[in-house]
Amino acid sequence: MSMPENPSVPPSETAAGVRADVFPRVAPAPAANWRFGFWSLIVTQFQGAFNDNALKFLVIYLIVERNFPSIVRDRLVLLVGSLFALPFIIFAMAGGYFADRYSKRSVTIGTKIFEAGMMTFALIALAIGHLPMEAAAVFLISTQGALFAPSKYGLLPELLPPKELSWGNGVIELGTFLAAITATMASGFLAAAFRGRQVWSGVILLAFTLSGLAASFGISRVRAADPARRFRANPFADFGGQLRIIVQDRVLAWAVAGNMYIWFLAALLQFVIVIYGHDILRVDETQISYLQAAVGLGIGIGSLAAGYLSFGTIEYGLVPLGALGVTVFGFLVSRSGLSIWQVRSDLALLGFFGGFYAVPLNALIQHRPAPEHRGGVIAASSLLSFVGIFLAAGVYFALSSFAHLNAAQIFLAGAIMTLAATFYSVFLLPDSVQRLRRWVMDRFRG
Repeated sequence: MSMPENPSVPPSETAAGVRADVFPRVAPAPAANWRFGFWSLIVTQFQGAFNDNALKFLVIYLIVERNFPSIVRDRLVLLVGSLFALPFIIFAMAGGYFADRYSKRSVTIGTKIFEAGMMTFALIALAIGHLPMEAAAVFLISTQGALFAPSKYGLLPELLPPKELSWGNGVIELGTFLAAITATMASGFLAAAFRGRQVWSGVILLAFTLSGLAASFGISRVRAADPARRFRANPFADFGGQLRIIVQDRVLAWAVAGNMYIWFLAALLQFVIVIYGHDILRVDETQISYLQAAVGLGIGIGSLAAGYLSFGTIEYGLVPLGALGVTVFGFLVSRSGLSIWQVRSDLALLGFFGGFYAVPLNALIQHRPAPEHRGGVIAASSLLSFVGIFLAAGVYFALSSFAHLNAAQIFLAGAIMTLAATFYSVFLLPDSVQRLRRWVMDRFRG
């Protein structure tokens, strides 16, 4: 079923300037006063991403403070990281069910109420200094994030006019990465400022949660996409059904695969940056955190820029441009003899082009499925993203332990993998290069 065509434009185009064969179905048009609801979602998302990351890194800092033997410390840190990621695999499909079965606004408010309860649990754990409870709190807060994610992304095409969807994706990605960066820094401050009395860290994080809950009530009311959808107890059976929907649509499958790859690459770079800073640059943890922040800030700014440069369309022609930029700066950062400022700038630009890669793919994943399937498809894509993250750990281990590559060489390997993925992506969807060429020509003519 195709979108209604606007008679004022060529038959292959919609009124928003997007090809009709890219978006076969659309949700009901957003209300004219969509801005307040959209910014309420952005505030809600920023607070959630901040709290998730702040609690995770705070618990990691508290583990380091306890002076465990290094082997025990490293295993506990890995455990906390796993507890943070695991819910996105276990509960992603449940989040997709809720996003389709109920109003996404209602799901958002419900998950924020759940977060308030879990953050109260975290406050108690921090107050008594009980490490197993603190680790459990990380898992529970991440569970909230997994249940919320399909509604968060599914709300964008329901709140925004079609021409603003790429811009909205840029804004939400910028907010997410800024939240993660500030949370990483804030957790170190909380660990140091409230040493021995972490109850106050819990109070502050709970207060942030309540502010996010208040903001969620400002999200515009939207209808349930598929009120008749039935819950399936086996989440992976539901995942199989969503995969069938994805693979039947060539453009959607292309976007989901590309999204999985960028999460894989981002996770691989997180591992490499830590080792690169320690072994090659020989800087301390603070300077390494600045390297991570450079990538995150670059992705956020690149995401916002991609949204603006899409000029009212979902411009997936930016994907090969972003992939090429990631390849080039992945190669440049692998060179020997770089100063720390050169590394920071290369990583920031790598992240910037990563934003060009990610935003059109996210917009496609949100807008391409039929409205009644949107939550489930977004959930399946989210699950695959975290599969990519787990694969990154295995690839890093293979490259470092079996291939005996140092951190700079792994950067180069990542650049080569991205180049190969780019060629394969263009082979699967050659129209992306044609759209990039048209986008460049339109900018020069403008």
